[in-house]
Amino acid sequence: MSESPPRGLIVDWGGVLTGDTRSVVRAWAEQDGIDLDAYASVMRDWFGHSTEIDARANPIYALERGEIELPHYEDRLAAELTTRTGNVYVAEGLLQRMFEFFEHAPDMTGLVRRARGLGIRTALLSNSWGNDYPREGWDEMFDVIVISGEVGMRKPEPRIYDHTLDLLGLPAAECVFVDDLSDNVKAAVGVGMIGVRHVEYETTLAELETLFGRSLS
Repeated sequence: MSESPPRGLIVDWGGVLTGDTRSVVRAWAEQDGIDLDAYASVMRDWFGHSTEIDARANPIYALERGEIELPHYEDRLAAELTTRTGNVYVAEGLLQRMFEFFEHAPDMTGLVRRARGLGIRTALLSNSWGNDYPREGWDEMFDVIVISGEVGMRKPEPRIYDHTLDLLGLPAAECVFVDDLSDNVKAAVGVGMIGVRHVEYETTLAELETLFGRSLS
């Protein structure tokens, strides 16, 4: 960390500017009759691969980098769930129905707005799953917006953090990165940023107020 307070705040979308992603997955699974254990097994297998593995072996990374379209990913996911459970799942709209359960987190959105209003440069850095983001008001919230599928990179690849820093025009040591996933936070710290793992608003607010040395309430 630099001696002076940070000048940049970079935040994730899902799980930071929205509610808890685990709750989203549970609600989606209940609606679609998806076996949560089977889904978790698929995610463990796919996320367990090297970050550089190709799309044939790891559709998650390919989707996040924009290398495949959402319908292709939904086909792969439905096929995997069918193989592991014996139940037939409809691929069309499978993830789109999940996105419907994401809820806006007004407390964290307000925090980012207040930070920018105080002169802190702000950025969104999000791994996309082919979803349509609710972008209304983003121009007032962010100086920089980086969506993985639009830039062909994904967290936790160091290059996407470097890309975001270049767009912000700030060195890593002067930026705080907030994400709900520890691997993404560790990667940000690895490139020189200050990392904050988001669990709940009050804790994140307190950490950021300490780091920036000012009230963000």
